[in-house]
Amino acid sequence: MRDPRNASFTWHDHGGPFRTVSPEQARRYDELGYFVMEHALGAAELQAVREAIDPFEAQQEEALRAMEGGRFFIARADEITFTTHLVLRSALLRTFTGSALLAGICADLIGPDVRLYWDQAVYKKPGTDSPFPWHQDNGYAFVEPQQYLTCWIALTDATEENGCPWVVPGLHRLGTLAHEYSDIGFVCLRDPDGAVPVPAAAGSIVVFSSLTPHSTGPNRTGEVRKAYIVQFAPTGAEVLRPRSDGSMERVPADDGGRQYEVLRGGRPVTS
Repeated sequence: MRDPRNASFTWHDHGGPFRTVSPEQARRYDELGYFVMEHALGAAELQAVREAIDPFEAQQEEALRAMEGGRFFIARADEITFTTHLVLRSALLRTFTGSALLAGICADLIGPDVRLYWDQAVYKKPGTDSPFPWHQDNGYAFVEPQQYLTCWIALTDATEENGCPWVVPGLHRLGTLAHEYSDIGFVCLRDPDGAVPVPAAAGSIVVFSSLTPHSTGPNRTGEVRKAYIVQFAPTGAEVLRPRSDGSMERVPADDGGRQYEVLRGGRPVTS
């Protein structure tokens, strides 16, 4: 079932020319909703990004432990943390999110005018038994245009054993599906047919649409599975938020501190 706000969605294929994404990757993105850019980050850059995030994640873990029940929204102490808006606290991560690599992916898959929409680290701790439920990123906050971009960056090896992403190919072309709230996150599908795992070696990027249904499995290993998720939307994107009277408020996704320009007229913007 589609989200009731998804009344007239049409998926737009990508015809190139491409400067960072290969034609085959673009084809997979259009047909399946995802692809993996293998070993996109070098060892030094990967280490720098991980070391920039780790102290902030540790603070987030401590804050969760101090909360009643050790949880806040969908984050749970000693299980899974969501450390958001890191670009407000780290100059290195601000620079990284506007790197030539990510700007090139944006140019190929979004367009010439792009802003950072969201960034967060997600660390899944050893022994986490609960999967993260099936959802679309646009199911958490309804954004128009619905078709924006998620780059799921593996900071450590992401495997079926420690909670790599799973996706349902093809459903992205329907637009945003209806989501229900559960105590571990919003849910749009339950036990879907055709789901496939998407393991990713450290330094690789799982590139998928905001409309691709995805989930991550339990972490049954003894190590933390670390990921940095960076999302980009076209300049002019708006978040639709319901008002108390049932109408919709349109909020521009242009917060100057954390939703800064990455591309303008196809050229990288230096922040």
